[in-house]
Amino acid sequence: MSMKMSEEITVTLSQHRVPIMEALQHYQKARVVPFDVPGHKHGRGNKDLANFLGEACLHHDVNSMKPLDNLCHPVSVIREAEELAADAFGAKHAFLLVNGTTSAVQAMVMTACKAGEKIIMPRNVHRSAINALILSGAVPVYVNPGVQEELGIPLGMSVDEVKKAILDHPDAKAILINNPTYYGICSNLQAITDLAHNHGMLVLVDEAHGTHFYFNDQLPASAMSVGADMASISMHKSGGSLTQSSFLLINNEVSEGYTRQIINLTQTTSGSYLLMSSLDISRKNLALHGQEIFDKVIKMAQYTRDEINKIDGYYAYSKELINGDTVFDFDESKLSIHTRQMGLAGIEVYDILRDEYDIQIEFGDVANILAYISVGDRTLDLERLVAALAEIKRRYKKDPGSLFDHEYINPEIVQTPQQAFYAEKEILHLSESADRVASEFVMCYPPGIPIVAPGERITKEIIDYIDYCKDKGCFLTGTEDPQVEYINVVREADR
Repeated sequence: MSMKMSEEITVTLSQHRVPIMEALQHYQKARVVPFDVPGHKHGRGNKDLANFLGEACLHHDVNSMKPLDNLCHPVSVIREAEELAADAFGAKHAFLLVNGTTSAVQAMVMTACKAGEKIIMPRNVHRSAINALILSGAVPVYVNPGVQEELGIPLGMSVDEVKKAILDHPDAKAILINNPTYYGICSNLQAITDLAHNHGMLVLVDEAHGTHFYFNDQLPASAMSVGADMASISMHKSGGSLTQSSFLLINNEVSEGYTRQIINLTQTTSGSYLLMSSLDISRKNLALHGQEIFDKVIKMAQYTRDEINKIDGYYAYSKELINGDTVFDFDESKLSIHTRQMGLAGIEVYDILRDEYDIQIEFGDVANILAYISVGDRTLDLERLVAALAEIKRRYKKDPGSLFDHEYINPEIVQTPQQAFYAEKEILHLSESADRVASEFVMCYPPGIPIVAPGERITKEIIDYIDYCKDKGCFLTGTEDPQVEYINVVREADR
């Protein structure tokens, strides 16, 4: 290789580059007259929108064109942004996504599996993974996670349980691993990846909450570092990009061309340059400064965890949960807090923080809350959170005896999600649906993990749990009925 060619490659892969942002800046300087969409024409046609979002924002909300490339078939600046992202994450290739990590998870499943083919996955996946089964017709083989009884949260995937699923279903095409969980729990990614590859299966990792794993050596192993085949990356969570922007990473022998075809089945043909440039800029920031950024985040999370654990009734958990298998590692940047010993459900603490203290945390479930900490947080804000939690304990502490003791219910699978979703159905009041097969989801959002999914038998325990979530104020979604009083079930003749 000539020195000149080597220097060109070095420049091309310089993580200081932001090709999409640079192309947008060049486009603005050219003062092009726009006779294309979007119709607001750099904000001139919608002054209220321009005043609200800012003229600079609308100037960069432009259409695909030769100088700016095309997300569906990138050949220039978007292509370069993809190559830089792949280099930053240690992947063979990276795709920019503007339909959120939901589209990344769906693209992974649909790339790996065709209709009727099996995929091994934990049941506590995000609804996007089960939606992918509905779209593709792939058949799930669930590895039901255990439950951490003290905290009431689902654990990671047990290596022995994965091995059993592989031996029982050697024809499965892939394994999907949720790593880390919303709460910060990590499975033994390396062991499961090696096990799957030894049996000819692809390894897909939903890393929606693990973007930062790639940029700090104090954090758990990332999917690409252990040799996984595909990973979905929520850059807008811990990576700092705009909401709805994500990456899909591929590795090993996964075909770039075929994966792009799958992505283009569902992703918009009108890719947002606001979202794409935010991915490009955020990738540069993490590649150049990720170690120091997440050193700070980990330090802030640990400080807050220590302060919260001085308050009787709360438990902010961390690496002490590690057991070598179902909690193989823990993401110390996560501030997950157990509230049940104080006699309050997590969702109750969530509501009190928001309504009475003007503090918005990420989510609350029946026993835990999650405060998402990033480099944008300030020590003053963390101290305000701690003080609010202490005051909530003083004002609202109750007897914990009446609270549910777990978050996850093992389902009974009767049909595939696709079969049940498209089956002839009837609608029943939830209270009358016991022993029937669900044709739709019920879930608390966030985190978006289904309580019951299409194809699963509805039990009295599930009904009681849904009623409990309603009573505690959880935001329930998934049913046609917006009040979640009624549920669609598979018509008896179709069972």
